[in-house]
Amino acid sequence: TMSAQPGLKPSLRFGQVVIGPPGSGKTTYCQGMQEFLTSLGRKVVVVNMDPANEGIPYSCAVDVSELVTLDDVMENLKLGPNGGLLYCMEYVEANLDWLESKLTQCSDCYFLFDCPGQVELYTHQSSVKNIFSQLAKWNFRLTAVHLVDSHYCADPAKFISVLCTSLSTMLHVELPHVNILSKMDLIEQYGKLAFNLDFYTEVMDLTYLLDHLAADPFFKKFRHLNEKLAEVIQDYGLVSFVPLNVQDKDSMIQVLRAVDKANGYCFGDLEERNLQAMMSAAVGADFQFSSTLGVQERYVETGEKTVEEEMMEL
Repeated sequence: TMSAQPGLKPSLRFGQVVIGPPGSGKTTYCQGMQEFLTSLGRKVVVVNMDPANEGIPYSCAVDVSELVTLDDVMENLKLGPNGGLLYCMEYVEANLDWLESKLTQCSDCYFLFDCPGQVELYTHQSSVKNIFSQLAKWNFRLTAVHLVDSHYCADPAKFISVLCTSLSTMLHVELPHVNILSKMDLIEQYGKLAFNLDFYTEVMDLTYLLDHLAADPFFKKFRHLNEKLAEVIQDYGLVSFVPLNVQDKDSMIQVLRAVDKANGYCFGDLEERNLQAMMSAAVGADFQFSSTLGVQERYVETGEKTVEEEMMEL
C-alpha cells in the first residue's frame, strides 16, 4: 500500500474534491467533467464519496457505498438522515485503509471525488477535513470545487448567506479552493439580478447589496447584522466565483483552468507543457472580466433601466 513503504513516496496525483449544498449539481458536474477531461485525453477516475448517492450516472471506479450506506446506518443505528450521514463519514475516516487500497489500484489517473452535500461536514465537522488531509499525505494534490446554485444571486439575503457558507467552508477545509456558480443557464429562474454578473462573481462592494436588502421591510431590522456579515466577508477578501454551465464547453474550460491553476496541475509534467498553457495560467483580471461579460450576455437579460433607476423604484 501507499503508506506501507515509507521509503517509496507514491507518485504525485492530481484531482478535485467536489463539494457544495444538496442539489447544487455535484454529481452532474462530475459526470460532465469526466466526459470533458476524457475528451481532452486525461485518464479520469471518479470516486463516489457520498454514502447516500443512488443511481450514479457516471462510471465509478471507487464507490464508498461498498463500505457503508446511509440506509444501513439509519436502519441499524436508528439515526435520521443528517446524523446518519455524519456517522457514515466518521466511519469512512475510521476505515481509511479501505479507501487507500481502492485508490492504489488506480495509477496515472486524474481523480474526481464526488462528496456528500451536507453543509456542516464542510463548516465545522472534522471527519471530511481529516479524510482530505490524509489524501494529501498520500501525495494527492487536490482542489476543493465548491458548487453553489447561481439563482441565489437574485436574492440578496440568500447571496449573503451563500458568501458566509463559502467563506466558512474555505477556512475549514484548508485546500486550494474554487467557488462555482452552477446552473448558469437558470440564473434568473427566480428573479432578476440587481447588478451586473461581475458584481457577484468578484464579490464587489457589498454595501450596494445591503442598500438593496434594506429596501425590503422584512430585512430592514436586520440591517446592522447584515452589515457585520458583509464586513467579515470583505475583510477576508477570499470569496469569488467562476460561473458554470456544464453543457457549455467554453464555461467548462474556464472552470478547468481555475482548478488546474489552484492545485498546480498546469505546472506539472503530466501533459505536454507549452508557452500557451503557462500563459493561460498567468492571465490576470482583465481576461476574467471579459469572460464574465460574455457569460452575462448569454444568460442574463439586460434591462433598459440602470441600477439607480431600479433602486429609486424600490
